[in-house]
Amino acid sequence: MDVFSQLAEERIKQAIKDGDFDHLQGKGKPQKKDPLQHIPDDLRMSYRIMRNSGYLPEEVQLNKELASLRDLLKCCTDEGEKQHITKQISMKELQFQLILEKRKTKQTGTYQKYQSKMNRLF
Repeated sequence: MDVFSQLAEERIKQAIKDGDFDHLQGKGKPQKKDPLQHIPDDLRMSYRIMRNSGYLPEEVQLNKELASLRDLLKCCTDEGEKQHITKQISMKELQFQLILEKRKTKQTGTYQKYQSKMNRLF
């Protein structure tokens, strides 16, 4: 532990002794879960920055488009339009798979662990 870490630890311990943390808002309540907990640790900060700036990663945008197209397909009655929407869905799914292969996301343990949960979200 370096000098700055030790100094910070000492100050935190002193603040606890002095009762500086006794009246904090939310004390004793569970913390909110991180909405990005399914993102690998090495990518989480960059995703948080993108989310706070309003940017969506390409795979998330594609999943939203796929969900919209699937909803549209359920409501569609025209056969020609259904074929057109089905073709769009196939193209978007292919794009999504290519992104995952390019980033080798499917090979991460996190993806394999949370794949079904992520699919349900989108």
